[in-house]
Amino acid sequence: MAKTWGKGRTLASLGSGEPAAPPPDAPATCSSARPPLFLLPGSDAYNMLSTALPAVVLQAIEFPNGVEIDPVFGLGGSAAGAFVSTLVVGAIMVALAPGYVERMMDRVRSDPLSSFIYGLLWIVLTVVVVIALVISLIGILLVPILAVVVGLVWAVGAAIGFLAIADRLVDRSDGWLKPLLVAAALSGGLTLTAIGGIVSFAIGAAGFGAILSDRF
Repeated sequence: MAKTWGKGRTLASLGSGEPAAPPPDAPATCSSARPPLFLLPGSDAYNMLSTALPAVVLQAIEFPNGVEIDPVFGLGGSAAGAFVSTLVVGAIMVALAPGYVERMMDRVRSDPLSSFIYGLLWIVLTVVVVIALVISLIGILLVPILAVVVGLVWAVGAAIGFLAIADRLVDRSDGWLKPLLVAAALSGGLTLTAIGGIVSFAIGAAGFGAILSDRF
């Protein structure tokens, strides 16, 4: 009879190099945990994140139990999401408030560094506010509302930032279609590389800051 060594282990199992079976009352390990379904590639939440985050950020997320993100799927999904988001949001804005869009574009072009820094400061402030709301427990109910508002302002600001660049590259005398398509192409194309993702974030932050500096 093999002598026991600790709980559930035997000298025979130690000598053979085989892992010993855990005792019946042992707690489940993290390897048996299932990844959250709402973050799995292909889910609605993942697709929504892919429109706002660079592909390199999404690919850095590690999923347990061998769930992996296909690099082609991640890059393609992020690029397509960024293209559609910039095109749709930009088209809505130029249809509803073309004068406002032109004014914000001029602000981004005239002082891009200040707009970027202002947008970055607002991002930091937003993170601090979210943390404070979560810690307060009661305020955690406001986090989804804040996330939606900030997300919408960011989407508008990013579209304006890319339109400000596209307006310098193509002629707008025959309408907004060309600048919108170029802006969307730039937004989608930049998400395909790590450096492009950083540039895309900087452009979005500049547009974000231009909008907020106009209001606050």
